Amino acid sequence: MTDIAARKQVTVPRLGQEAVKRALDIALASMLLIVASPLLLLLWGLVRSTSAGPVLFRQERVGRDMRPFIMLKLRTMHVDNDDKAHRAYVTSMLSGEHEAAAPNGALYKLVGDPRVTSLGAWLRRTSLDELPQLINVLRGDMSLVGPRPMLPWEAELLAEPYRPRFTVKPGMTGLWQVSGRSRLSMRTALELDVEYARHPTVLVNLSILAQTVPALFRGGAS
Repeated sequence: MTDIAARKQVTVPRLGQEAVKRALDIALASMLLIVASPLLLLLWGLVRSTSAGPVLFRQERVGRDMRPFIMLKLRTMHVDNDDKAHRAYVTSMLSGEHEAAAPNGALYKLVGDPRVTSLGAWLRRTSLDELPQLINVLRGDMSLVGPRPMLPWEAELLAEPYRPRFTVKPGMTGLWQVSGRSRLSMRTALELDVEYARHPTVLVNLSILAQTVPALFRGGAS
């Protein structure tokens, strides 16, 4: 069998899986956005009335094949804040200086972050700040399931063995978020990202989606 033929046998099923996944993303994200629209309007008003600044937080993240995109969230922090402490914390986690599980399961989030508003802390605990990312899913920047979308400077810190995570779209939820996040080290979470990227089948995606709601109630999803 030629190399081209062998490559086709591997690629065609993967392309089929991706087509089905994209169709599910569009269908489910559209439905969720419609169902959640009254809640989004309520949260929009709460964010606007409780702290100064824009309601939507727009931030550049790194997507599939390291392509940058603008990720949307409800704003959970005060504007014009200093992110030095957050950068130092995440850098220490990604560099392997701290191998223990992050406190309260906040692998990429500084616990007790003074930049976070009172409402923002609640939005983060419930993951409701992530709802606008349904728009990112419809745009095709993200998927419902995939590795966490990283900041550009975070991606630059990643060791080579973890870079396969960028071969799939980032997601609103993922394998490590439903795998006991509060008990995971950063290294374990990144290994789970790579494991998912190597086997992003429709059944795996449906399984992760089914586990996400219970994980949210346990405080385990991002």
